[in-house]
Amino acid sequence: MTTTIKPTKITIKKVESEWYNYHHTVREIGKLREAIMNPFDDEPDTNTGGGSNSVRNPGDPTGNLATRLTTNKQISYLHAVVDAIDQVYNALPDNYKQLVRLKYWSKNRQLTWDGIALELNVSKRQAMRWRNEIIQATVEVLGWR
Repeated sequence: MTTTIKPTKITIKKVESEWYNYHHTVREIGKLREAIMNPFDDEPDTNTGGGSNSVRNPGDPTGNLATRLTTNKQISYLHAVVDAIDQVYNALPDNYKQLVRLKYWSKNRQLTWDGIALELNVSKRQAMRWRNEIIQATVEVLGWR
């Protein structure tokens, strides 16, 4: 017997916010990875006379880079959110996916629940039930409460 924990209102709002910001989050991960992989791009090389290389002692540059990428808490958190949304979205039936595109990923977010329901050819209540199922599935994948 499986028991599902009912998420709090704050959790529901947070999960919805993550769905709205999905594409922004994916871009943010890319920017963070780029900043870790190229940390000295913005700094001019002031070591013109040679000398000590203590600032950029490579040792094992590939290993150091991999460690920085895998231990960065912000990237790990954002990856967990993106992976959860991907997992839930890919498991959804087509009509649920259309709801996600209309509600969360549309550039024109002017549609009300009535407008979304009309686009989906279902009742407003049914569209909201689908949304609740999507949010609940995301909460379960993320392990939030």
